[in-house]
Amino acid sequence: MTYRPSPRVVGCFEAALISIVCVGTAYTALAVEPGPDATPKQELRICASEVEAPFSQKDAKGFENTIAIALAEAMGRKATFVWSPKPAIYQVRDQLDKKLCDVVMGVDTDDERLLTSKPYYRSSYVLITRADRNITASEWTDPQIKALSTFAVRFFSPGETIVKRLGKWEDNMAYLYSLINFKSPRNQYVQIPGDRLVSEVANGQADVGIAFAPEIARYVKASSTPLRMTTMTSTVERADGAVLPVHFDQSVGVRKDSPMLLAEIDAAILALHPRIARILEDEGIPVLAPNT
Repeated sequence: MTYRPSPRVVGCFEAALISIVCVGTAYTALAVEPGPDATPKQELRICASEVEAPFSQKDAKGFENTIAIALAEAMGRKATFVWSPKPAIYQVRDQLDKKLCDVVMGVDTDDERLLTSKPYYRSSYVLITRADRNITASEWTDPQIKALSTFAVRFFSPGETIVKRLGKWEDNMAYLYSLINFKSPRNQYVQIPGDRLVSEVANGQADVGIAFAPEIARYVKASSTPLRMTTMTSTVERADGAVLPVHFDQSVGVRKDSPMLLAEIDAAILALHPRIARILEDEGIPVLAPNT
């Protein structure tokens, strides 16, 4: 996932997909020489972060890595990950624009820096709470949420804006900064990882977490403490009047000079829909219908 106003889970759902992931993981590690009559496959060079779990990680077990491998296969290409030690927020500037790779996975469909494919899924910001607290709210304006004290959110996200709109930002600032060892998130990329947000809720340090579902679904699913993940329905308005959505379409991004590649990707996504749906389901990501 490319950085959105929040900013960016893998799973092997069946033996068949596990084999695809395992093969895909080896694509950049092993070079298989074609036979004398074989035609080498054209590469699909995928911009990939080593440090953006659960979307992308160096062992290629991020869920976007899995989808990228399946996409390349559907296009009849060889998946090659072009790894970066930087977070995904830098992929367009430092990798794609420099033509080090061809595609960026998990960008917002309306990202103006790129040509973007047809959406391959749509998901939402969610409220994460302990199941034993029986908090069933899906609106951030619900009295159940307003009554809570400690919020775990990512910086510069709709979650941060919600906490400010609830009048609880000052009360939560010291807590949130403690999660990043009091580093400043200004002028550098410092962010609270999705697994930390979930663990803060699970261990009772936070009353509620607010995050984009793909960032945290893997960790909610794996938590030994039963958690509830509730899809949010209400947008949130910033102090300047701008309305922040809480539902996002996710696409594959290519450079603006690559319309033919984009057409090829769109055709592959259409064919891949059932496989992508299974990957997302196994990851535990709640998927919304288009335009909800």
